[in-house]
Amino acid sequence: MNRSEARKCAQELVARMTLEEKASQLRYDAPAIPRLNIPEYNWWNEALHGVARAGTATMFPQAIGLAAAFDEDLMEEIGACIAREGRAKYNAQAAHDDRDIYKGLTFWSPNVNIFRDPRWGRGHETYGEDPFLTARLGVRFIQGIQGRDGSDNGGYLRAAACAKHFAVHSGPEALRHSFDAKADPKDMEETYLPAFEACVKEAGVEAVMGAYNRTNGEVCCASPALQKILREKWGFKGHFVSDCWAIRDFHENHKVTNSPEESVQLALKNGCDVNCGCTYQKILDAVKQGLIDQAWIDESCIRLFTTRFLLGLFDPEKTPYDEIPFTEVECAANLALAHRAAKEGIVLMKNNGVLPLNLRAMSAGKTPVIGVIGPNANSRSALIGNYHGTSSRYVTVLEGIQDYTEKWAQENGTESARILYSEGCHLYKDNVENLSKPEAPDRLAEARTVVEYSDVVILVVGLDETLEGEEGDTGNAYSSGDKKDLHLPPFQEELLRSLLPCDKPVIVINAAGSAIDLSLPQEKADAVIQAFYPGARGGTDLAQILFGEVSPSGKLPLTFYKDTKDLPDFTDYSMKNRTYRYYEGTPLYPFGYGLTYGDCSVTGMVVQKLAESGLSEKEKDEINHSNHVVRVIVSVENRGADTEDVLQIYMHGLDDPCAVPNPQLAGFKRLKLRRDECKDVILELPEKAFTSVDEEGVRKIRSGRFEIYASFSQPDDVSAKLTGHSAVKRVLEW
Repeated sequence: MNRSEARKCAQELVARMTLEEKASQLRYDAPAIPRLNIPEYNWWNEALHGVARAGTATMFPQAIGLAAAFDEDLMEEIGACIAREGRAKYNAQAAHDDRDIYKGLTFWSPNVNIFRDPRWGRGHETYGEDPFLTARLGVRFIQGIQGRDGSDNGGYLRAAACAKHFAVHSGPEALRHSFDAKADPKDMEETYLPAFEACVKEAGVEAVMGAYNRTNGEVCCASPALQKILREKWGFKGHFVSDCWAIRDFHENHKVTNSPEESVQLALKNGCDVNCGCTYQKILDAVKQGLIDQAWIDESCIRLFTTRFLLGLFDPEKTPYDEIPFTEVECAANLALAHRAAKEGIVLMKNNGVLPLNLRAMSAGKTPVIGVIGPNANSRSALIGNYHGTSSRYVTVLEGIQDYTEKWAQENGTESARILYSEGCHLYKDNVENLSKPEAPDRLAEARTVVEYSDVVILVVGLDETLEGEEGDTGNAYSSGDKKDLHLPPFQEELLRSLLPCDKPVIVINAAGSAIDLSLPQEKADAVIQAFYPGARGGTDLAQILFGEVSPSGKLPLTFYKDTKDLPDFTDYSMKNRTYRYYEGTPLYPFGYGLTYGDCSVTGMVVQKLAESGLSEKEKDEINHSNHVVRVIVSVENRGADTEDVLQIYMHGLDDPCAVPNPQLAGFKRLKLRRDECKDVILELPEKAFTSVDEEGVRKIRSGRFEIYASFSQPDDVSAKLTGHSAVKRVLEW
């Protein structure tokens, strides 16, 4: 069934409905219409990194951790896995007539907002700060969720994805219900809109969700300007959904309307098809007041039933997806995919040679003692981020180390390492036990003792969804889910200051979904690892990395700043001095950075315009379907241990006053490289990579000369210093 056929079926069905019935179907909790054999349907479901909030499901790393893998193929596989598990759960639940919230096939994911400011609490739901990376990962995730062209399944969607939050949305959380995000045309076209455009035009995303805030004066869930871009400029054919209770904000907080009925009018007139909230219960009142053109209701209803037909929910014959059994949930293949995602997304930021830990050497003549300390060392919350489902098993960092060392001992016929553990301090309070004296953290003495007895110390700090997340969902009431600054909670910083000067090797693992000031660990620790939120069983994967069974290979999808003092105000949506593309300062860790146990570098690069590349016309046609115009052939080598790594291509237009200040990501490819392996890698760059955007928001090619960089990091001085390798540069004459 294609969209045209599905829409025709929807039109015929909607034509048989009364006004009251049509109005009822625009609520997120659409009731049944028994006389037309329409079951109830709840549009609200979540699948940011696994089917969420509806019981057991495979729990992948949080979205920011998935982004750190820089792996498009992985994202599509994860999307397909989530869709299949979603179908399995839907089939089982519908068979028991359970059609409650979080149990439908319309997933309100992915979040493709740009993580422009490190203080934003919801940034870990995104794919980071770069529009190109966000677009590439978002497109492939959606293609995984929905399927590609439907040729193998009768044209049906596996599930329906939703790109959110449209548009220009990234905090502050405390102000989101009344805030007006002001972005000029250049920043809109250059930063805030590209990922949404790709999701619509390339992936054919079935739904788009509006943001809570206003953008340039117009409420995002009823913005004529945004709808014109979405439906007229980009050709979006799917349905539009409000963020939850955002339409109520029109009259209560934004004050752009005077009543719920006027808010209904504004939303329906401007293409908001589904109301997540309760304001659309006033549709009939608005009709009575003469505020509503019933054609708006008809069109929204038709769009929604078009999606339901595309999902195969009214097909008298079973679709290929109706047979997916509940045993698909957390099956071995899905769990293996989650482990792969975790291993690819964990970022090694510093290593003075202490990693990987060598149990054989540590066991020579004695039982090794490993100290595991920190509030996130044995925390399940530190594994999963927000918008999560339930895993049938969790493996914390502590448990992963315990399991690994016990297994190693059994396989090698030796005594297992002794693992000593201390919580060290509470995640954010002064003491773990409420009746303890407030003078010093009540686990600090224990932590110091563990250090004294240990050969090596693994210190696990960071945040969890109670400290960074969505307004209203977190325990971080003082900042509504956002961070006030880049510091760890003070008692964790005290723990670091107390333990890092010891004379034992210390490895710091940061489990958090955003940039944290890790200056002290970078200076004092022997190794630093950014784990993000690695998934329900991520402790297993961290242990494999710590002990060298797997080489780390993640790259930072965001800049780690030293402080916020040189960043613009949080409420300033101008991109000046934000993210690696515009930042004027010196970062602690740059975007695109991450070490491995290998030693990968670029040794050469050839840049060819496809028109002059010697390719056959057939080969050029195959490449040009994606509008690629330049081929880059990069020579790479690995002089270290076997590893995966991410080759990155950056571009910068010369003599172009409209170009972003710093080279920007234009291509990437995850590679496997054995020790001493050398090979050539081919990437094609699209025409868009050579464009720039002027102050009026017009994108076109303006430069005749471009610098093209190839490296396993960003081509900046800090990356070169941290990795020991500089990017290879070529100049292309257009």
